[in-house]
Amino acid sequence: MNRAGARLLPGVALVLGLAGPAFPLAEAALIEVPSGMPVRFHDAIAGEQGVASVYRFRFVAPEIGGAAPRPYEEVAPDMDALCQGFALSQLDGGDPPADRIVISLMAEVVAFGDPSPGTPQYFEAYSLRDGRCIWEAF
Repeated sequence: MNRAGARLLPGVALVLGLAGPAFPLAEAALIEVPSGMPVRFHDAIAGEQGVASVYRFRFVAPEIGGAAPRPYEEVAPDMDALCQGFALSQLDGGDPPADRIVISLMAEVVAFGDPSPGTPQYFEAYSLRDGRCIWEAF
């Protein structure tokens, strides 16, 4: 367990409940998102927030940083698509079942829990209902 009480989940075919290394970034395939920007899966982290089971899926999206970063408004639909099209399929049959999914986009890899103020990051939280990701305002 890391300092936040969460555990890393291995691979794209996540085996929930087992601690392991993050999926190697070099092997991660591009994931198609509505904006068309390049996005790669980095890792998934399981944990609890109060009584809820929270699963965090972290993705590297270099175009949210740099000299001309893509604004949040432009990539928000990407985060919705990553929750619905990627994260949900990884949690099928997970134990414990997910109560909430958090999708994170980061311009470059940031260690989980480190603020890294110089690296742009976007986060969205979703509750799950009827097999769908439902956006939750922070």
